Amino acid sequence: MTKLATICYIDDGKALLLLHRNKKENDVHQGKWIAVGGKLEKGESPEECAIREIYEETHLKVHKMEMKGIISFPEFTPGHDWYTYVFRVTEFSGQLISDLDSREGSLEWVPYQEVLNKPTWEGDYDILRWILDKTPFFSAKFSYDKNGKLLEKDHIFYE
Repeated sequence: MTKLATICYIDDGKALLLLHRNKKENDVHQGKWIAVGGKLEKGESPEECAIREIYEETHLKVHKMEMKGIISFPEFTPGHDWYTYVFRVTEFSGQLISDLDSREGSLEWVPYQEVLNKPTWEGDYDILRWILDKTPFFSAKFSYDKNGKLLEKDHIFYE
């Protein structure tokens, strides 16, 4: 079965807002630092999903974002291939949700120079570099085994 989702990198010009997944039980992302985002709901466009998920997870309102790429994760969860739309948000407003109100983990503005030092999925280091380096639009595939080990990766950049 195919699952559609968004990955949203919120960029304030000096740091990326990352979510330390440290609250949910049986979380496939447990302990990792990831971007916010989530599953598309019925009838929702990727952009609508990104805006909704960002607000739900951060309480920030999006004013400007761009789609940076599409990533597939074959069999990322048992029986499910995930296809994700990757966004970079550069203009937003609002006050960040408190850690007490966050259901999934702790949000932190991570300075650019520290982003690649946070524990995350092995393939996410590539994605983070692409976001930080402002690479052209990309299509990528990251295949992991059931223990979270990266087995295969591939990507294409478009001008």
